[in-house]
Amino acid sequence: MIKFAFMINRIDGMTFEEFVEHHRNRHAPLFTSIPEARQYVKKYTVSHPVPAEGYPSPAYDGITEIWFESWADHDAFFASKNYKELVNPDESKFIDMNSVAVMVTEERVVI
Repeated sequence: MIKFAFMINRIDGMTFEEFVEHHRNRHAPLFTSIPEARQYVKKYTVSHPVPAEGYPSPAYDGITEIWFESWADHDAFFASKNYKELVNPDESKFIDMNSVAVMVTEERVVI
């Protein structure tokens, strides 16, 4: 299983609340509405920081995790017409694309 963690920040002029609203209630449903999401994606999550006393301020406004069974599934999803025409154009409406950090991992459960 290949896990992608996209650490994202909001665009200039957007409040954190507006960012979370768009990410959770517009982008995530759009992402999951395309058939390729059900076909190729094993897990999809969106997360946002919460107050955590004693911890540093968050470096990002959100994290999107997308899990694929294989690189072939990853490639097929991101090459799909629905992703390119529907989902991808929405990303720049709320994400500062220049600040995105990505980590590609193979998760190993320890406990």
